[in-house]
Amino acid sequence: MSIRRVILCLVVLTLPVAMLGQKSALPNDAGAAEESKSTPKLEHFDPNLTDKELSPCDDFYKYSCKKWLTANPIPADQVYWSTGSGLQLWNENLLRETLEASSKNDPKRSAVQQKIGDYWAACMDESGIEAAGLKPLQPELERIAAIKSKKEITLEIAHLHHLFPGTWEQGDNQTNSPFFGFTGQQDYDDASKVVAQIDQGGLSLPSRDYYIKTDEKSVATLKQFRAHVHKMFVLAGEKEAQAGGDADAVIELETALAQAQMDNVKRRDPKNINNKMSLAQIRELTPSIDWDIYLKTVKAPASDHYIVTAPDFFRAEEKLLAGRPIEQWKTYIRWQVIHRAAPVLNKAMVDENFDFFARTLAGQEQNQPRWRRCVHNADRDLGEALGQAYVDRAFPPESKARTIEMVHAIEGAMHDDIESVSWMTPATKEQAIVKLKGIEDKIGYPSHWRDYSGVKVTRDNYLGNVQQASAFEFERWVAKIGKPVDRSEWTMTPPTINAYYDPQLNTINFPAGILQPPFFEKAMDDSVNFGAIGMVIGHELTHGFDDQGRKFDAQGNLRDWWTVEDAKEYDERGKCISDEYTQEVPDAGPGVKQNGLLTQGEDTADNGGVHLALNALATELKKQGKSLDDKGPDGWTYRQRFFLSYAYSWCANIRPEVARLVVTTNPHSMPIFRIDDVVSNMSEFAQAFGCQPGQKMVRANACRVW
Repeated sequence: MSIRRVILCLVVLTLPVAMLGQKSALPNDAGAAEESKSTPKLEHFDPNLTDKELSPCDDFYKYSCKKWLTANPIPADQVYWSTGSGLQLWNENLLRETLEASSKNDPKRSAVQQKIGDYWAACMDESGIEAAGLKPLQPELERIAAIKSKKEITLEIAHLHHLFPGTWEQGDNQTNSPFFGFTGQQDYDDASKVVAQIDQGGLSLPSRDYYIKTDEKSVATLKQFRAHVHKMFVLAGEKEAQAGGDADAVIELETALAQAQMDNVKRRDPKNINNKMSLAQIRELTPSIDWDIYLKTVKAPASDHYIVTAPDFFRAEEKLLAGRPIEQWKTYIRWQVIHRAAPVLNKAMVDENFDFFARTLAGQEQNQPRWRRCVHNADRDLGEALGQAYVDRAFPPESKARTIEMVHAIEGAMHDDIESVSWMTPATKEQAIVKLKGIEDKIGYPSHWRDYSGVKVTRDNYLGNVQQASAFEFERWVAKIGKPVDRSEWTMTPPTINAYYDPQLNTINFPAGILQPPFFEKAMDDSVNFGAIGMVIGHELTHGFDDQGRKFDAQGNLRDWWTVEDAKEYDERGKCISDEYTQEVPDAGPGVKQNGLLTQGEDTADNGGVHLALNALATELKKQGKSLDDKGPDGWTYRQRFFLSYAYSWCANIRPEVARLVVTTNPHSMPIFRIDDVVSNMSEFAQAFGCQPGQKMVRANACRVW
């Protein structure tokens, strides 16, 4: 992605790429097989789940969620358990049924059914994978062993970038690929053009902080990581002594790369990563990489210019390439191949990979059943092929129509909000309205489905299938360089339980996967749907005007359309948000503090999203001759039901280890803050529940941007 796609992150986090999809699980394979025979449970909003012994004005999250949290402890093979976890399993069950049906070796299968079915068959062939052992990886290890000089490293980098997913996943931390990331993406200054972009990468751990922090916990984690690397080298066939030395070499190199990386707060500002260079300047920046060879090998078209997100990182990497011996780099490359292939190899590799990246880093006690891992990876690698069947079964036209109505209502609320704010001058308001009107709404699924005919999938080579799909996706993005922008592009698959705003396409995107209970439900009244999915819609709209989204214009160009006075007013309001959210995170352990500057964009979107959804609900109720303070049949007012539905959609039990991981790497606040910090800023909430000044849910210094 040319800039971080700002997402809602309902599932709290995405675990490290090394886990390749270990999101969640059932207690064991036997239990999974038993549960998969029945329809998974979906959660449904029920206002009577509130804990009447607590006061909504002291802690609204606990008031709304305590009963649910008590009744839903985290299973041993989960890192969290939320009201959306049942939907995740429900979605995966639908996908599993599609995959199983397609896996039958029927000559009448369509091309799409052959690919997803054979992918599933290869992934589920546990005995075949076990019998193969490390044989599927052997050609890669032999290729690395044959490297004789540093000049050959360039060819190996290009090869590695084809092998595994994630050669371009520019988030708040890094691209998760060896050495660096490369792709074709929209230009910052002219969003109508696609140019080549190069990003910092090279790390195995989730962020640079894991290598450079010196607190006791961080030092212990790095030591555990070193032991993990050692074990993995042994499993790959090395003797203990060699594996120990190789582990030290990997840690040394990755720590040096981490020290050179731009930090995640600085990376949030698109101006800091919009560094244009010519090919000649790229060659001069890192002469140890033969860029002519690399670009030719990855089939990159000529680019008008190159965006290098972190020049200082590449200067440091060049010194490392020039100064460290070839054998150390071969060790690093060998580690990267073993590390990234581990989740799709034999049980010993899978278990050791899980033990560190899931158990140690995230607190997950048991691995998920194989069928769920295979569903997740099929969705990742062939997502739009698999997503067609999901849409047919789970997203009827009436659901899309009602969602579109809600989107338009909330966009109307945003229009009114912009017009009414007192701190913006007419000139900036005019530009803001232009941008709002230019936002494209994408609901459910793409307008046309991706063609996977170039991906070769077989029934007997799981690692090979992953590599085929990875190479296809990498080359598909690289081929965009120099071509017109494809505005129909989605970066989430249809079954995904999430949503995002794309600042350069100026689109809001809501996959069909999130347009299900408990976030959206046809049988529920507007107050419930506006509180849950309506907040999501408002959240994504607000991203177009958060502290970073506001720097892009209606066409997606990085352009300052604010007056100096209005920008100053905005920054003051943004500082209120970042100061409020810079706070201790008790769930993550003692001394762990959230950085409000990292989460400012998401926190601004949370606060703005709830305001917009509530205002839109008020307008819709008025059309029906009702008001927010009218009572429904259950005795709750529509205003109260709105806030209760909003809180319910975020109820989540989270392990301390994963809470620490989120705080370190993720730009989203913890669920409790996404409720209590938001409602404490809102007089509308105090009105709903009769809260008085001095109570915890009534902030004396309330923050408001939108």
